[in-house]
Amino acid sequence: MKTIHFSMIILLGLLSACDSAPDYQQLCQDNPEICNELHDDSWCKAERINVGKANLAQKQQPKGIHQFNQLIAYEKYEKCISHAAKIEHIKAKDKKARRIESMMKARARISEIAEQTKGAQHPRLLYYHWSRFLDKQALESFLALEGTKAVETPESQYELATYYAKTDQKKTLQLLFHSLELFDENSTVNNEVFKTLSSIYAEKQEVKQAYIWLKVLQIFDPEDPDISANTLQNYIDGYQLDAEFLNKVAQNTLDKITSSTFVAPKF
Repeated sequence: MKTIHFSMIILLGLLSACDSAPDYQQLCQDNPEICNELHDDSWCKAERINVGKANLAQKQQPKGIHQFNQLIAYEKYEKCISHAAKIEHIKAKDKKARRIESMMKARARISEIAEQTKGAQHPRLLYYHWSRFLDKQALESFLALEGTKAVETPESQYELATYYAKTDQKKTLQLLFHSLELFDENSTVNNEVFKTLSSIYAEKQEVKQAYIWLKVLQIFDPEDPDISANTLQNYIDGYQLDAEFLNKVAQNTLDKITSSTFVAPKF
C-alpha cells in the first residue's frame, strides 16, 4: 500500500480545486447535454459540477459505483438548490423559478437512477437502497458480502458499522477501525468515523478515548460543526485530562491514518 502524508493530501486537494474549472469547461464543450441539464447558477456550483462529473463517468464507463456516485451527487445538489430556492430575489424573480426547476429535475433523476439500480449487486448500491428505502433484500445481500473482498474498502466497512451500531458495539468498533486501516490515496476520510468512535467511547465511559477521537476530528476538520474548542475544554475540565499528552496521541493517530500505517487496536 502506498503511503500518502496529510500535507500531501492538502496539496493534492488544492491542485484539484485549481484544475476543476478547466476540466468542467472541457466537459461541457464535449458533452453539452450533461451541463445543460441543470440551470447555471452562482449557488451550488460545486455540487452542480460534481453532478456533471458523475454523469460523465457513468456515460464513459457504465458501472455500479458510478451510479452510486450519481445518486450521491444529485442528492447533495438537490439539498443545496432546494435551500437556494427559498431565497427571494426582488430584481430577478425568475431565479427562484429556475432553481425550483433544477431541484425538481434533480429529484426526478434520483428517482430514475434509484429505480434503475434496484436489484443491483454493487455493495454501495445495496447499502444505498437499504439506507434510503429500507429495502430488506438489499440489506440481506449487503450483509452477505461481509468478509469478502467486495467490501474491503473504507466506505463499505463504515457502512457495515452503521448496521451493527445499535446491536453489537464491539463489532461496530472493529469495523470502524478497519475502515481506517484501509484508508489510502484513493480514499476520502469520513468524518463520521471519528464522531462515531468518540460517541461509542463516551457511552462506554472511556473518556480519554472519547476525547482523543474528538481531537482527531478537530485536527482533521477544524470547520466541522459538530466539534468546537468548548467541547474539548469541557472534557478536559470535567475529567481532569492531560490535554497535552492526549493531543499528541490524537495527532499521532491521524498521522498514521493519513499515511496508511494505522493498525486497529486489539480488543
